Amino acid sequence: QVQLVESGGGLVQPGGSLRLTCAASTSGATLNYYTIAWFRQAPGKEREGISCISTFGDITHYADSMRDRFIIARDNAEGTVYLQANNLQPDDTAVYYCARKPGTACSGNAVSWGPGTQVTVAS
Repeated sequence: QVQLVESGGGLVQPGGSLRLTCAASTSGATLNYYTIAWFRQAPGKEREGISCISTFGDITHYADSMRDRFIIARDNAEGTVYLQANNLQPDDTAVYYCARKPGTACSGNAVSWGPGTQVTVAS
């Protein structure tokens, strides 16, 4: 079972951007064979889905409210999946998680999770 780890979180000013990366925690392992999704959970709120990319990168899904500002993509050379987050606002402050989904398409519940990376949007 591949273990996931997120990176790229931090403090950003409103209107700023971040690129979050999901990688396999084991050195040399790759996410190229897995369907990966991104979620986030803000303080006091339920976890919400942001986006998902299929194993072969031919299918991407976005939550309607995220579609305009978030971009999910694969970096197959690095064996990672990243989430480009643009025009971040204070409401985007949350812990961001990547997760593995079963199969090759973006369906089903996540089967494993990374520990999360904190994103804080503040001036």
